[in-house]
Amino acid sequence: MTRFLGRPLVLACALALGLQACGGGEVPSEAAAQSAPEVQSQSLAQDAAPDILAQLQAVPGLTVVQERPVPVPGLRFFVMSYDQPADHLHPNGTRFQQRVTLLYRSAEAPTVLASTGYGIGTFPGQWEPTYLVQGNQLTVEHRFFTPSIPQPANWKLLSIEQAAADHHRIVQAFKPLFPGKWISTGGSKGGMTSLYHRAFFPRDVDATVAYVAPNSYGTQDPRYVKFLSKLGTPECREKIRVFQREVLERRAETAPLFQQTGAAHYGSTYDFLGVDKALEFSVLEFAFAFWQYGDASLCDVIPPKGGEAQALVDTLDEVVGLSYMSDGDLDYYAPYDFQAATQLGSYASEESHLRGVQHYPRGYDPRALVPFDMKPYPFNPFAMPLVEGWVKAFGERILLVYGENDPWSTGAFSVSARNDSYRFFEPGGNHGASITGLPEAEQAVALERLRTWAGLPAEDTATLGLRARSAKAAELPLTTGVVDRRHGPPRD
Repeated sequence: MTRFLGRPLVLACALALGLQACGGGEVPSEAAAQSAPEVQSQSLAQDAAPDILAQLQAVPGLTVVQERPVPVPGLRFFVMSYDQPADHLHPNGTRFQQRVTLLYRSAEAPTVLASTGYGIGTFPGQWEPTYLVQGNQLTVEHRFFTPSIPQPANWKLLSIEQAAADHHRIVQAFKPLFPGKWISTGGSKGGMTSLYHRAFFPRDVDATVAYVAPNSYGTQDPRYVKFLSKLGTPECREKIRVFQREVLERRAETAPLFQQTGAAHYGSTYDFLGVDKALEFSVLEFAFAFWQYGDASLCDVIPPKGGEAQALVDTLDEVVGLSYMSDGDLDYYAPYDFQAATQLGSYASEESHLRGVQHYPRGYDPRALVPFDMKPYPFNPFAMPLVEGWVKAFGERILLVYGENDPWSTGAFSVSARNDSYRFFEPGGNHGASITGLPEAEQAVALERLRTWAGLPAEDTATLGLRARSAKAAELPLTTGVVDRRHGPPRD
């Protein structure tokens, strides 16, 4: 919601009233365990079934852009676009092509609806739930990420309601091809996206597995500062504070090196923010990124006070990334920062130890990162509490996985076991937490529920456990869909 008035608010109020009424030895591979007659029988059955390419080409509004080879027999991968209205409340207006990919196993397999919350790549890979249930995987690019952008781009239409409606139409279009169970998933903003979709369209999928998905209060949520103040040892936290202050105290040395190193390593420019502000905002990000992607071992990487300025900049690069505040990254991530500034919220940074060396106190806010005028787009304080309330009170068959030390876990959603929903924290985990990283007992619960939700037979729980233990040997790269902004947008 980018404005407080009009039908989007009515949808949000309906949500609050309960949209629930709507609608270690070596592990043998599964292929090796199959006999030749079984493989031949499967092959004959596949040959007799309608060709998936022809079926896709017959879906109204769907364009198959290309089929790409998959280095695994029996799997197929398609890059597609789906015709969507820019405004689902006015479907006869502007339309755009939303990029979608399909990893296809069989029509009988469960289907995983995957969301990154950002752009998507166009090479085959699979998400953890897809691998665990051996399902099909339909991955959807978020609206307003290139190339899934309406023209002209009306930013008022970049909202959780409109994105949920995108997913709803895609599910309706593909369900005739895949009549089995559907599970939605996503990591970080993708996990958030999957939960918003469930909140507005609870019956679209049978279950949701959301990884490291936060729920923030306001654009500078102070809860994150409190969470970070308890991570690591007091000595490590002090080293982080000293490092941040020194980088800004020595700005005359570090700022030129920041610009030069960013240009050399990433081709970065900082025209929108300016080098001075880009440096300061990167320093403020340091403590958060330290724990989001790293662990206590990074404490030993922080250079001692009084060392070379280049060492300070190199450490900032290692932890945050010098492209983080660059023109290219801010342009690519503008849709995310816009949503954070209008609905999603974000985190506050600790600044008390930087008094006297800051030039832009309390200026690190998602509104400051959007490369156009944000005055017409106020923050809506009601959107996230409404979703949070629905997830806790009504969210059925939801599995949440967080990292114990991930700062985003500050805003972890709550669920209710009476709704067959569960929340787990990977011990010592960060923003890369996964089902396969959970302790054995919790992993067993997660796998059993995933098996049930996917409509797999009871004996397949053991098979899922086998896959979980051998996840590193998966035939395609595994992901939980977390986009690492430090190193720029995903590349094709």
